[in-house]
Amino acid sequence: MPDKDYDLVVIGAGSGGVRASRFAAANHGKRIAVIENRRVGGTCVMRGCVPKKLLVYGAHFADDFENARGYGWDATRPAFDWTLLIDAKNRELQRLEDVYHGLLKSSNVDEITGTGRIADTHTVEVDGKTYTCDYILVATGGYPATPDIPGIEHVINSDHALDLEELPKHIVIVGGGYIAVEFAGIFSAVGVETHLMFRADNILRGFDNDIRVMLRDELEKKGINLHAKTQITAITKTSDGYRLQLDTGETMDTGLVMYATGRRPNSAGIGLEEVGIEINAKGAVVVDDTSKTAVNNIYAIGDLTNRINLTPVALEEGMAVVETIFGARPTAVDYTNVASAVFSQPPVGSVGLSEEEARKNHDVDIYRSSFKPMKHTLSGSDERAMMKLIVDKKTDVVLGCHMVGADSPEIIQGFAVALKCGATKAQFDATIGIHPTAAEEFVTMRTPVSA
Repeated sequence: MPDKDYDLVVIGAGSGGVRASRFAAANHGKRIAVIENRRVGGTCVMRGCVPKKLLVYGAHFADDFENARGYGWDATRPAFDWTLLIDAKNRELQRLEDVYHGLLKSSNVDEITGTGRIADTHTVEVDGKTYTCDYILVATGGYPATPDIPGIEHVINSDHALDLEELPKHIVIVGGGYIAVEFAGIFSAVGVETHLMFRADNILRGFDNDIRVMLRDELEKKGINLHAKTQITAITKTSDGYRLQLDTGETMDTGLVMYATGRRPNSAGIGLEEVGIEINAKGAVVVDDTSKTAVNNIYAIGDLTNRINLTPVALEEGMAVVETIFGARPTAVDYTNVASAVFSQPPVGSVGLSEEEARKNHDVDIYRSSFKPMKHTLSGSDERAMMKLIVDKKTDVVLGCHMVGADSPEIIQGFAVALKCGATKAQFDATIGIHPTAAEEFVTMRTPVSA
């Protein structure tokens, strides 16, 4: 008889935790339990990228109806019902959660509902009951962070925004990252007067600067009010909303305040430090290349480790941990050229180095093209697209590929494969484009705009 209840206990049933649980049970025949205190599916599926993108799709119809006029449609804009969209989104999330439950069950993974806490290096406690195991994998994700200012209890975060019962007439979204930018696009498109407030001089810190400038200009065209270098110092409730005290000395009245100022790892209160696991100043669990913590039989993945906080990365990390533990093959995830997207309006796709990063270690040529997409030659919209390649002069290897414009995440996914393979600019040039498409611009740019 085995001396422990499980071979592996996973704390957190988000994308990474579920993937690791299933692979360990189904592919390696191990006894697995996964613990979750919220909905199975985690942040991405239940409170993040999936429901958010459904709202982005819903909001984008506003542009589609308007653009249809240029193509001969009598496009009287139909009425919009926010509650119908939220109800439809909730039905889809329930379907997805049922799928996750089914996948775990069919893989013979035990689901345990409650808050998991590490009692010792081989024991996890859930609401007073203990489970022993050979290995522990912690995949508890992150949570929205807010600053400690007077009145912060009045604000909502991205979790709340996905379940608003009704739309405000006016909203202030605080933050300049992708979550803030995406929700600004959603609310503005469905008719809410939207203000985006951030402390930096521009949005999307960490992205290529041309991307940041281009998207900023496009957001302003959409009617989103941008407030750079501005922070809220206090929030007070009023009879019909909230009054914001700004660090500029001004005040602003609004119907709703949403904070999207980053996320922090869910590392507190689950026994990590008590068993000797190192947590850094940002609250992230410190791990090695195989996601192993300072305790030999305890691993951590996903947003909890604050490496690259993207769902596909967490999935890869989960599978790598299973291979390391049960496949007897220490496995590390390759974090180079991981593509990312911002589902703004218009969206952003990006893979590889930004120009600013590339210039630190490379002599580069920059190829850039900005144009009105063919669709908008008749639609009447003044939305533009921008594409950019960063090329190492010495090796001709393409170091970065970036785009702002319709379908850019779908387009960049394909080019991410090229960068992963080490494609050169000559190989891009030798590729015959698909005409007429926007994507062909990436293989037709011949003259660098700067070096």
